[in-house]
Amino acid sequence: MLLCFAAAWPFNIAKAYRSRTAKGTSIGFMAVIEVGYVLGILNKVVRDDINYVVFFYVLDIVLVGIGMYLYFRNRRLDELAASSQSE
Repeated sequence: MLLCFAAAWPFNIAKAYRSRTAKGTSIGFMAVIEVGYVLGILNKVVRDDINYVVFFYVLDIVLVGIGMYLYFRNRRLDELAASSQSE
C-alpha cells in the first residue's frame, strides 16, 4: 500500500502543479492521509519495530505535504484570478 501511494502521489503533484487550481482538491482528505502516515510511524515506534517501512511512511508524508503546499498555492492563484475577473 505504501509503495502504491508513493508511486501515485507524484502524478497528483504534477497534475496540481500544472492545473494551477485548487478546484477538485480536498485538503481534508490529504490531512487525514497525513495523520494516518504519522500514526503508522508512531505505531512502529511504540512497538519498537522500526525498519525500512518507516522510510516509505516518511516519503509519503513528504509527497502529501508537497500536495498540500500546492493546494494552498493553487487556492491563492484561484483567488487572484477571481479578483482580477471581478474588476
